[in-house]
Amino acid sequence: MKKSASESLGSANGVAATGGASRRQFLKVSGVVTAATFLGNDSTAMAAAETHMDGAAAASAAGAATASPVELVNLLQGTQSTPRFSHGNTLPIAATPFGMAHWTIQTDAGTPWFFQPWNRRTQGFRCTHQLSPWLYDYGSATFLPVSGSVTPDASARASSYIPEQAKLAPNSLELFLLRYRARVELVPTTRCSVITAKYDAALPGDTPRKPGLIIDIPKLAGEVQQHKESRRIEFASSESSGGTPDGFACYYVVEFAEVWESCVVAEHKDRSGAVRQTVAVSFAQGEHLEARIGTSFISAEQALFNLEQEVGKADAATLKQRAAEEWNGMLGRIAIEGASLEQQRTFYSCLYRTMLFPRTFHEPVPQGSGVHHYSAFNGKVEPGVMYADHGYWDVYRAWYPLASLLFPEKLAEILQAWVNAYKEGGWFPQFPAPGYRACMSGSLIDSLFADAIVKNVGMFDREVVFAGLKKHATQVGDPDKGFGRVGVTEYMQLHYVPADKIEQSVAETADAAYGDFCIAQIARSLGKTDDYAHFMERSKYWRNIYDTEVKFFRGKNADGSWLAPFNSFVWGSPYEEGSAWQHRWDAPHAIADVMESMGGKAAAAEALEQMLATPPIFEVGVYGSEIHEMSEMAAVPFGQYAHSNQPSHHMLYLFAHAGKAERLQFWARRVMNELYSPDGFAGDEDTGSMAAWYVLSALGIYQVCPAVPEYTFGSPLFQRATVQLAGGKKLVVEAPGNTPETVYVRSVRFNGKQQAGPVIAHDALVRGGTLEFAMSAQKQG
Repeated sequence: MKKSASESLGSANGVAATGGASRRQFLKVSGVVTAATFLGNDSTAMAAAETHMDGAAAASAAGAATASPVELVNLLQGTQSTPRFSHGNTLPIAATPFGMAHWTIQTDAGTPWFFQPWNRRTQGFRCTHQLSPWLYDYGSATFLPVSGSVTPDASARASSYIPEQAKLAPNSLELFLLRYRARVELVPTTRCSVITAKYDAALPGDTPRKPGLIIDIPKLAGEVQQHKESRRIEFASSESSGGTPDGFACYYVVEFAEVWESCVVAEHKDRSGAVRQTVAVSFAQGEHLEARIGTSFISAEQALFNLEQEVGKADAATLKQRAAEEWNGMLGRIAIEGASLEQQRTFYSCLYRTMLFPRTFHEPVPQGSGVHHYSAFNGKVEPGVMYADHGYWDVYRAWYPLASLLFPEKLAEILQAWVNAYKEGGWFPQFPAPGYRACMSGSLIDSLFADAIVKNVGMFDREVVFAGLKKHATQVGDPDKGFGRVGVTEYMQLHYVPADKIEQSVAETADAAYGDFCIAQIARSLGKTDDYAHFMERSKYWRNIYDTEVKFFRGKNADGSWLAPFNSFVWGSPYEEGSAWQHRWDAPHAIADVMESMGGKAAAAEALEQMLATPPIFEVGVYGSEIHEMSEMAAVPFGQYAHSNQPSHHMLYLFAHAGKAERLQFWARRVMNELYSPDGFAGDEDTGSMAAWYVLSALGIYQVCPAVPEYTFGSPLFQRATVQLAGGKKLVVEAPGNTPETVYVRSVRFNGKQQAGPVIAHDALVRGGTLEFAMSAQKQG
């Protein structure tokens, strides 16, 4: 995921120089983050990192059979990334599932790539709300246990640690700080954490230890409040790069086990030049330090209440066990058998990634019942649930379908949150991070609600949802502020978005047509026959940008002429983060019609083969330079199939709909085996989207078109997987004797009945039963 600062203009691929290539711009706060300012680009250090990527969360091979799911998670999966090449662009996050506060390790302040596994120094534990380095953090603060007199500047205070000896898990971050001779641990709760430090005893001739804590606040709101008699410090961080209204802050309350000796507030600048405040808390001599940290987006009083509710008098060991139980309860909803240790670690690391976002944004009501939340959509405290930080463009394809199977009760609450956002801000968000944010194309929230409604998930008000979706499909919003469709007026007038007037016109047209299909499904469920017919007609508008001569989607000018010349390898506008190849199947609701436009199923299958066989050629187009998505596609032997970015994720499954299921099975297995590992992904992971593709595919199913409640059969990865469904039901996926060689599917049975077609209904799966794949090392047909 990327928002580029100011993409150079040009006329490649017939694109008029109308300004910028993508609304997915790199949101610049102060200065421009480039490879030159990125402090993790030393090739020797990067190579060395590979020697300890397994050290944090790996279960030993001998203990794999008895390891719990949380012990199999590798927090470092996807962290070995830079602005130039992404293996996930993730962080090692300790939290509870969907927790409000994410806790990680900071190795470098002043850059959104603030953790690097090859950097052997840490500046502290960071409370982060960053969903992607391309969108920056908000409301963060960093905490580092120290000893003695320390300069609080991030680089000066940093301590080396041995990454190979670090113990990183979803429920705990544990390091030994070599400089301060302290074993430090952070244990998370939903909105809080506890940091403990145990210092080595001073040796003869050594200076006695004086424990301390440095708190680093990137943008202090108000003043630091010191309550020495109650051993408590309060402050607020108003750090933000967008998506927050005026007055936003994250409030922190820090309670210590002992009364401090001194507490000094100072100011310094990080390497980007940004002013930061630090709080240096020092204690009398001792070998222990404990800090209990509460957070809130509402107030300091709420943060204290959260701390009392979630931490109370429990010690770190108790909280650590609670968090482990919570993670095992969620991760254990899928139990796999017949998997290698590496497959187990890959699977549960991916499943963990699907349970971090969207983050909880609501908080319990003090002296009352229920929950309330700070609204990033109107700046007020509002009743009810709220979630944040989910890019619909990324996650509608796989994450929401997975959620509908695996945790529909959580999905129902998340969808209610998006309804609340609409009521509070007047428009549905396009990319809530945490409030309105302009990022990527389309209004893909259409897909989320349509898929839930056709699957009967959630109790949200369907009429309110329909009204809100119809609003952004028919009225002019303000897409630059994160609500409303881009080019909606032209789309309604011309029946496509014109390339010579609006950037990313192919992506905007295709996403709008699919969105209209989704809105039509909701209208049908509500008995709105006229609206259903109207939006179904609009859902065909993808045909207006499909050139039957070149058999690709193509930009079209307002006068009806095609953009010329056509070059299928040029990236950027009229496409988004890709070229014509990566956008060739951008009508998931009309795949049969797209195939017919290509000349039928045989021709479509040949086009898919051509995609995989064509070298990963790219031309930078309006980007002006190579962006990381280009590099990632070209780095692997999958031709123009760019699994490194979400628009390609359904494409392999189209083989089954073209009558060539064996090609899907072959290639899906290759992607699972070659582009996923316990250590990394093929590109930006993007809040559970890349991981959800793996989880679904490993089960042998994938939903090609959300809002059409059916899953296409693939090639399951394990011999057996048991999925815990709602209501105590189970879905057992069996593939007896499955091995790395048995890629192909001879037959599929569900509850003993032979499945004739390439799909199975969602309703059938959620009723529970056994889905049995007969596997073979030889392709069928």
